[in-house]
Amino acid sequence: MEFDNDRARKHTNSIEIFYWIFLAGTYPLINGLTLLAKAPLTWPVLWLVSIAVLPAYFFYSRIAGPSFFHRKWRLPLLLLSVIIFLAVLTFLFCVYTIVTTFTLSPAASAYFTFSDTTIIREGLWIIINMVFGIAIYFIKAALEERNVLRDLQKDNVFFKLRYLRAQLNPHFLFNTLNSIYSLSLQKADKTPEVVIRLADLMRYLVYECNEEKIPLEKEIQFIENYIAIEKVRYEADIKFTVEGNAGKIMIEPFLFIAFIENAFKHALDSAFADPFIYITLKVSDTEIVLNVINSCDTGLDMQAKRMNGKGISNSKHLLELLYPNAYALDIIQTDREEDRKSELRMRHARERLETLYPDAYTLDTILNKRSFTVSLIIKSRAA
Repeated sequence: MEFDNDRARKHTNSIEIFYWIFLAGTYPLINGLTLLAKAPLTWPVLWLVSIAVLPAYFFYSRIAGPSFFHRKWRLPLLLLSVIIFLAVLTFLFCVYTIVTTFTLSPAASAYFTFSDTTIIREGLWIIINMVFGIAIYFIKAALEERNVLRDLQKDNVFFKLRYLRAQLNPHFLFNTLNSIYSLSLQKADKTPEVVIRLADLMRYLVYECNEEKIPLEKEIQFIENYIAIEKVRYEADIKFTVEGNAGKIMIEPFLFIAFIENAFKHALDSAFADPFIYITLKVSDTEIVLNVINSCDTGLDMQAKRMNGKGISNSKHLLELLYPNAYALDIIQTDREEDRKSELRMRHARERLETLYPDAYTLDTILNKRSFTVSLIIKSRAA
């Protein structure tokens, strides 16, 4: 659709064009192969006549279609139908009269000579074509309605994404400012460094996040800046590893940060001894895998409730909108050994974790402490 002087200009749908061509070709094709099979020299006349009356059916379709279901317009519609019917029939009578002045075969002469049979035959064809013309109008209307609905759905997804990102940005900024505030109270020497990191984050939030997609490398840099700020604030076993080459992979901004924020929030804002956070981002040509594991001092029930927080819920909505059939989110919870009540559940957790963390040290740390693991798999799309 193009716009001219602020008015939408719609292009004719290719399917509609096909149906009009089908309508124009049906009459000469059927009559030529049946009634005039022995007079092929008259076939061009049938095609020319069919093309000549096509504008009448097109006009009828455009006028009669919108008024077809309106009760108040039934009488005008009936009058219009009669006028179009008589106009086309009169046109055919004039053309056939001219054709019969030429020397024709007996079959062609009988076809083009107006008689009761000819009037009935042509009248039926006119009615069929008028009905088919209205059908084309409704097909066109249905296609346009489908396109409008599709555009509205796209707009709905677009505004939902903007809304969710607008919620994520202040949420993330609020947490970062809290970190800087805590450092300022401690009069830490690293406060200026954190402020610079925050400036980089703000640049990302203001300029990069307005884009539909960004290079994965920028998202990784954003995560590194966030982790660097948290490392200054807390003493913990924090690891961030990137495996593979981000290359030209493009991704929507803010897909990962909520899961990483959640790990820092629950691992560090608690009384848990020896907190740890292990973050791994694995990049390949076909998929991106984010694994986040953090220590946690709460039981399984409280862990489950925490995953329903605003940041995580928003990220889930983003994933549903952006990758409805191309992502997998796996959440694994573990307890300390002395608190375990279901060895079957722990065996299942071990089997799932072994596929995510083949490293023996990391796996042992996860299984022997209360922890929370989030594994997100997204099918990547190269630029």
